[in-house]
Amino acid sequence: MIGIRQKIMIGFGGLLAIIAVVGTLTMVQLGELGKAIDIILQENYRSVVACQDMKESLERIDSGILYTLSGKTTEGNRLITDYTVSFREALGVELGNITLPHELEIAQQIEAQFEEYIKLISIVVAQERPLLERQTAYFSEIQPLFQRIKTLAQDILLMNQRNMVEANDAARAKADVARHVMLAAIIAAALLAILFSYLAHRWILHPIIRLIESANEIRGGNLDLVLENGAGDEIGRLSESFNEMAAALRLVRKEDRVNLLRTKRATEEVFKALPGGIAVLDLEGKVEISTETADQHFGLKSGVLVSDLGFDWLPPMVHKALADNEFAESDPKTIQQFIDNREYFFQPVAVPIPVGPERPDPTGVALILKDVTQVHEQQEMKRDVVSTVSHQLKTPLTSIRMSIHLLLEERIGSLNEKQIELLMAARDDSERLVGILSDLLDINRIESGKSSLVTESITPRALVRDALEPYFVDAKDKGVTVENAVSEDLPEVLADTGKIRHVFANLLSNALRFTDPGGSVTISAEQKQGQVVFRVEDTGKGIPEKELKHLFEKFYRAPGQDKESGVGLGLAIVKEIVCAHGGDVGVESVVGKGSIFQFTLPLRMDPAENTLTKPMED
Repeated sequence: MIGIRQKIMIGFGGLLAIIAVVGTLTMVQLGELGKAIDIILQENYRSVVACQDMKESLERIDSGILYTLSGKTTEGNRLITDYTVSFREALGVELGNITLPHELEIAQQIEAQFEEYIKLISIVVAQERPLLERQTAYFSEIQPLFQRIKTLAQDILLMNQRNMVEANDAARAKADVARHVMLAAIIAAALLAILFSYLAHRWILHPIIRLIESANEIRGGNLDLVLENGAGDEIGRLSESFNEMAAALRLVRKEDRVNLLRTKRATEEVFKALPGGIAVLDLEGKVEISTETADQHFGLKSGVLVSDLGFDWLPPMVHKALADNEFAESDPKTIQQFIDNREYFFQPVAVPIPVGPERPDPTGVALILKDVTQVHEQQEMKRDVVSTVSHQLKTPLTSIRMSIHLLLEERIGSLNEKQIELLMAARDDSERLVGILSDLLDINRIESGKSSLVTESITPRALVRDALEPYFVDAKDKGVTVENAVSEDLPEVLADTGKIRHVFANLLSNALRFTDPGGSVTISAEQKQGQVVFRVEDTGKGIPEKELKHLFEKFYRAPGQDKESGVGLGLAIVKEIVCAHGGDVGVESVVGKGSIFQFTLPLRMDPAENTLTKPMED
């Protein structure tokens, strides 16, 4: 049985033989044409040129004779001498290139008659002879001899031209033969190539195409396909291997189906036992499997599209997790849900499910609904306790403050120096305690949503000017320069001026506290992406980098602060107020060079809308 290698060798060997034959014929025909052209050039062309040179030289000699007869002896003799040499050279070329019958005899006649012609010239050009005798000798002897020599040269020229025409016709005939031979060879080569192509298609391409079609069938899931094997070559053996592979795939598919069914049932049972709300979604947002909590409380049943459930926060969160291939949270972060006439709170998180460790592309999304009801209730309870305790402490603390003020005013008796010192310390501590209670109540109101924003349009420079005014005296007493570097050209922002003054008050008091005399505090602003960015920059001590990420946390105090700097609620309140305006806060600092605190406020979008009230939410 011929193998596929032998079949390929036969096909390409045949094409190679065709190329060799055509190439050989081409070379032979080109060689013959070359020889014919060489004959034309070598045998005839030189003789033609030599005859033309002889005729031209003879005419020039005749002109020289006429010059001498007309009295121009010097110029005539020069022409006779020069062109006699030229004639002899051309005659020598012709005698050395005799190629045709009778050509030698004619050339020898030319040579003999030219010698006679030269002898007669010497008689005609002799100046001592009478002019009439010279003229008679020219017309009676030299002129007839001149015509005979010229006629003989023309005969040789015509003989060679006729031979060139005959050689050219022979070359054309050979070219026609070569063309017909090449055409026949090309047609034969084309027919053989078509034959080999057909055989190659039948032997090689057709079985390969059948294998490709079978592979596409298997890719489409048809593992029951069996290829017919009628050849014993490599493709036949490949077909046998293909059938064995399909059989192995059928076995693997059967085992995979059993394992997948077992895994699916185990997963469903495990999901039923999970207490939390969890659902697995495909790339289209359809629920594949879910826990009872997700099913009962959110309607996340198998086969349901999340876009059909009516939750505005759910589809964007799933889309973001799939698009960014990272964890996504809902907006808002906490979802309120009433179940059996009871209020519950959940924190939804969408987690993309990758294909595998080496392929991070998501194949679906795991939706996790964390029940934070208890945490929310504890925070509410904590806020209530803080509010109650703060209010309860405020009344006796007010009484204590009044008593201390009365004692310091000595309305009920005079005090000695030691008593005054103790009362002054008690007054400062009570004032500090009042400030702490006020901060606790403020942040409690903000977190509970009981505080609201009453925004108005105001220019950034005016907002900063009003906030800076109370601090000029303290800055001057401490020797610190305060500068309002906000441009008048900035557009108006929407802000609750009272609460933003509280933001600036906290940032400015901190900047003045940590800036040494001779330093400066600068407030600047710039417009960026629909917002105005405010910056409070000081030349103070600076903050270590590891402390920056904790500055806006509740009750966090950076190391090295004095005991009168508060309990760590000031910057937390700043963050809550700015976030309620739809802005953000940040800080940059270098130890020994100073700090830059910045926050953003939105621009006024509608000039006709001057006042807007909205709740402050976390």
